[in-house]
Amino acid sequence: MQDITLRQLQMLSATAQHRSLAGAAASLHVTGPAIAQQLRLLEKRVGMALLERRADGLHPTQAGRALLGCAHRVEREIQAVADELESLRSSTTGHVVLGAVSTAKYFTPRIIAAYRRAHPGISVQLVVGNRAETVAALEDYAIDLAIMGRAPSTLGVVDEAFGDHPYVVIAAPDHPLVGTRVSVARLSEEMFLLREPGSGTRIHAEALIAAAGLPMRVEMEMSSNETIKQAVMAGLGVALISAHTIAAELEDGRVAVLDVEGLPIRRQWRAVRLASREPSPAMSSLWDFIASQGGALLPAEPAAPGSPGAGRPVGSRR
Repeated sequence: MQDITLRQLQMLSATAQHRSLAGAAASLHVTGPAIAQQLRLLEKRVGMALLERRADGLHPTQAGRALLGCAHRVEREIQAVADELESLRSSTTGHVVLGAVSTAKYFTPRIIAAYRRAHPGISVQLVVGNRAETVAALEDYAIDLAIMGRAPSTLGVVDEAFGDHPYVVIAAPDHPLVGTRVSVARLSEEMFLLREPGSGTRIHAEALIAAAGLPMRVEMEMSSNETIKQAVMAGLGVALISAHTIAAELEDGRVAVLDVEGLPIRRQWRAVRLASREPSPAMSSLWDFIASQGGALLPAEPAAPGSPGAGRPVGSRR
């Protein structure tokens, strides 16, 4: 392993990305035979096959995926060093990759836009994924920091809350419970639409009903907030969802917030980064901006029809 070169890792990464030696050669401005030779040397040093041919091209083997993970971390570290060196020359430049769980994608662009107005020399790349994807990207150094609702317990991280994260129950506008005060017992009789296991919204929905000692009637599981909202609009059931994901649908009258006892559930949005990773000046700059100003950039909190507090800002932690 000690004889492996960075160039070989780049060639492996390019081949996996383009699924062909020709595509990799074109992206790296070398010849196909040159890449083939270096990959053979790399496989010899590793002692295992790193690529396998399938109908749609070359794919990494399990050993190849392990080595690619290493390659990506090395690339990110080199980029971080380059950013830090550039920042030492000019504290107003740099590049940050910001990850966001899918629920946060509804307001994260607003945070980035405000940050870029204050720091025009620092570019920000946004990567959106579900919770598992975002945690994996953080661990793999594919993102520099992340916005999520719960810091991962499986990683050593530094995290900071920057604003309220309310959860509400939504239904179709013509649902019979709209405009009434709803007990959790009555709510448990409705068919629920849930996110995938492990998501924050699912955990909170299950906990809400379980705390009342009642069973939950599950209509179906869905992998995105957008699909959940479409299903609610179609009248398939009710859903507990982040209040920060439904502003457009509420404004258009396509969904309604139910006035459920004990709701909204209030959690916190958090900025998260690896504790073991030394942040670049650009990373620190974005982190400080999110911590100090991110809460004020969160959407206003919706209220159930007829209840007080509609449009109350939820960003402040005070």
